[in-house]
Amino acid sequence: MDLSNLKPAQGSTKSRKRIGRGQGSGYGGTSTRGHKGAKSRSGYHRKVGFEGGQMPLYRLIPKFGFKNINRVEYTGVNLDTLQAISEKLNTKELTLDLLQNNKNEKIKVLGRGEVKDALKVTVNAISKSAKEAIEAKGGVITII
Repeated sequence: MDLSNLKPAQGSTKSRKRIGRGQGSGYGGTSTRGHKGAKSRSGYHRKVGFEGGQMPLYRLIPKFGFKNINRVEYTGVNLDTLQAISEKLNTKELTLDLLQNNKNEKIKVLGRGEVKDALKVTVNAISKSAKEAIEAKGGVITII
């Protein structure tokens, strides 16, 4: 052992700055906050998006149009897709559980393609052409 190996005992030193405990501590006076300005005062809180007096980005960028918060988003499923699903699963009854990827998804049947069998379909919405095509083959549509 020599002087180059010496170090304090375990737990005898603290890594935390003790600020505001007088000039002798090295962190007295301004308590590491610098001189003057809002950041040096107690209770300072910067607003979200504040850019030091510069025009904030959210006010700078132009805004267009209208966002309808009540808009209902549907996932479209075409007739040919319904036919393929019914053949793959070997069933004539297609419910929301079979068609949905997640529980909150709303399904709308669209009119592309054709249906070969009489299907019993349960969905949230359906287009006019799809409804006519399914009913023409003797199918039943239930809208939830």
